[in-house]
Amino acid sequence: MDIIETKIPDVKVLVPRVFGDSRGFFKETWNRRELEKLGLDLSFVQDNFSRSCRNTLRGLHYQRERPQGKLVWVSLGEVLDVAVDIRPESATFGCWVSEVLSETNHRMMWIPPGFAHGFLVKSELADFQYKCTDFYAPEFERCIRWDDERLGIDWGGVAPGDLIISEKDARGRLFQDLFRPVIQRSDLER
Repeated sequence: MDIIETKIPDVKVLVPRVFGDSRGFFKETWNRRELEKLGLDLSFVQDNFSRSCRNTLRGLHYQRERPQGKLVWVSLGEVLDVAVDIRPESATFGCWVSEVLSETNHRMMWIPPGFAHGFLVKSELADFQYKCTDFYAPEFERCIRWDDERLGIDWGGVAPGDLIISEKDARGRLFQDLFRPVIQRSDLER
């Protein structure tokens, strides 16, 4: 497996080795020993699978307490995957990174605890899978608005009216409202 660095050092793009022939292909999506060799000592407690149609946008989700690290990939279709750094002590606090994940590029993304996460489906259908380092805790789940101007996430030019967004995600809050004390403190420190 190879690692591609992103502009946020803790978020990694993983590229597994794919062995293919006329029958199809084989790849490992997770191997503890191989990832440890690459400096990622990960332990997972939950696997999730979602199927979504074109222009579905899910996120930007995070857990205020019991944050989850996620190893994510797409087994069918294509998505634009986005991670936002919400770690107040981080030099990249409030920054985001995105990566196209698809069944053809086989890329995976490691999103450590302390990040909000979301994705936009670019294909007709997408099967999105992820391993989590902590259990889902709905009482701690929060959602940042996908279209927050302060974050300025480039979702690839899809018109907002064409997006399919859950009612819960449409009620997401602005980054500055969720992290106001941290933002005010960092402004004073400049």
